[in-house]
Amino acid sequence: MDRAKSEKDSLFICFTRSWGCVIKKAMFQLRQVRKYFADHAVFAGIDWTIGPQDRIGLCGENGAGKTTLLRLLAGQVDADEGQVQMARDTTIGYLPQDGLEHSGLVLFEEVRSALDEITAMEREMKHLERDIAARNDARDLERYSQLQELFHQRGGYTMEAEIGKVLHGLGFAEEDWTKPCEQFSGGWQMRIGLAKLLLLPPNLLLLDEPTNHLDLPARDWLEDYLSNYPFAVVLVSHDRFFLDRVVNRIVEIWNGRLSEYPGSYSHYLRVRDEHVAALREARKRQDEEIARIEAFISRFRYQANKASLVQSRVKQLEKIERIEVPPVRKRISFRFPDPPKGGRLALTLEGVRHGYDDLVVLDGVDLSVERGERVALVGPNGAGKSTLMRILAGQEDPWQGQRVPGYNLKLSYFAQDQAKVLDPHRTVLEEITAAAPFEMVPRVRDVLGSFLFSGDDVQKKVGVLSGGERNRLALAGMLLHPANLLLLDEPTNHLDLQSKEVLLDALHHYRGALVFVSHDRYFVDDLATRVVEVGQGKVLSHPGNYEDFLCFKERQGDNSHSRERVEQIEGRKASAATSSADSEERTLSHAERKEAKRLERRRQKDLEEIQEKIENHESELANLEERMARPEVFNDPQAARDAADRHEELRRELDELYERWADLDVEAAG
Repeated sequence: MDRAKSEKDSLFICFTRSWGCVIKKAMFQLRQVRKYFADHAVFAGIDWTIGPQDRIGLCGENGAGKTTLLRLLAGQVDADEGQVQMARDTTIGYLPQDGLEHSGLVLFEEVRSALDEITAMEREMKHLERDIAARNDARDLERYSQLQELFHQRGGYTMEAEIGKVLHGLGFAEEDWTKPCEQFSGGWQMRIGLAKLLLLPPNLLLLDEPTNHLDLPARDWLEDYLSNYPFAVVLVSHDRFFLDRVVNRIVEIWNGRLSEYPGSYSHYLRVRDEHVAALREARKRQDEEIARIEAFISRFRYQANKASLVQSRVKQLEKIERIEVPPVRKRISFRFPDPPKGGRLALTLEGVRHGYDDLVVLDGVDLSVERGERVALVGPNGAGKSTLMRILAGQEDPWQGQRVPGYNLKLSYFAQDQAKVLDPHRTVLEEITAAAPFEMVPRVRDVLGSFLFSGDDVQKKVGVLSGGERNRLALAGMLLHPANLLLLDEPTNHLDLQSKEVLLDALHHYRGALVFVSHDRYFVDDLATRVVEVGQGKVLSHPGNYEDFLCFKERQGDNSHSRERVEQIEGRKASAATSSADSEERTLSHAERKEAKRLERRRQKDLEEIQEKIENHESELANLEERMARPEVFNDPQAARDAADRHEELRRELDELYERWADLDVEAAG
């Protein structure tokens, strides 16, 4: 069906309904949809339904088609085959990964422009107020009354308060509201686009990596906002915690097809592993079955009395639908080098004051990092986290105070824009070789292989690598320099979920000190042993991880995360109940599998015994027929009769063995 759609500043918004209408049925249906890029089938006949309140997370390898599917739903690309059906009342909002630019208006007015329908009513009401004051026409009064009621229903009187709430939640300070939009950087441009979408709000919200440019407070706010969003949401995210909080269904894209898993991302990981393991076992059994059928066909193909059995096996083989098993995912596999021995204190800042021009970012900061600590720096964007990291790394000298290195300090610094300092004209191999100490040059190919750069990949130019690949290359360079203090500023940017898990595992095994900034809540929760809050020029230390930090904030009267913590507890309880039910089900299925395996082992043993007997009988029969072909056998009539009787007995026994072998083969097929 045709879609009414408009596009402004690359932010796609599609309107096909009146405000206030809630859909009561499936909003979207894909029927046998196929999409090709050149001769590659991105989608190979997919069927999918999106309900009015679904919250769906799209998962899959890079290049699997997640963004293409979002753009297909948004109407920005068309299906090559199949049907894309949308309910008549549907509105769609799509936020791409990047590329949004807003200019010409100040921030508040730009975001307000998303509510054009309401602002148009407001303008008409003001125009009518002037007309009524001038001529007091009854028709103007009636129209004004209708507009006033509609304006109230659609939130016109609370519109500016709602705009302020969304802007504040996404991290815009009130003084930013009057700034021209062109003054905001790319990450903040994406926040402007997100703010406009959330204010509409569309009843199908499509978000492609919405957390890429959000700090932890803004992510927390967006999680809460989307958890209470009244309509459907389909999103792509590499933030595990965000997915666990927001979605109630995971849709995995693999090999051009969709697989659905109800529940959170963590539940999906467990169920998917079980599903893939079951697929591999089923594929193994199917391969064995195919091998048996092919062996039967090969053995009896030229025996006329077995022609019907052979033909039935040929047809059986043709009907088998081959089971496809997902390939084993390539994984980064690495460990940071053992750190050189150092002192108890790795690094200390004393009375540090620093800033830029007239702006003071850090004022009187004291901070010590001890051996073995994993310190997470948290705070809103612009609070000074990256400035603090640069001072810790010795990249900038503070205005006042001092940086005191610990004994035998060897640090390695991963900057937020580390990938940008790579030379785009070098190959991957040339780039890492240039960064390697002389004694490490022979190992650079091994290190690159650990980060999935192998074969011809090492000859790729750095300039053609994706964001995730560039970050992996920059991280690989850190393995060449053993350090007892790692400073990592947003190392998880552009990494997919699997790569984040591997980095997390490597950092858990690292025995030196670590200071890091990350806007990935799961990453911070799982890794940090101390949280340092940066803001208003100061730093405050809190032992524990991010959740412990939130508990402390609540005790201090900051209850903004209380609902989040209650939901976490309830989620854990639900997960425990689900695990208990799953455990009972697994116990039953284990007993069934055990019995099935016992029967299979018995059947295999019987098959082997029968095959051995068949081979022995066939060998004896061949020898007997060779002997009976000699003329001298018939010089002795009794010997000739004995040979003929044995020949008949062997033929009869062979027929019985063939039938028994075929019966066991049929049992396997069943």
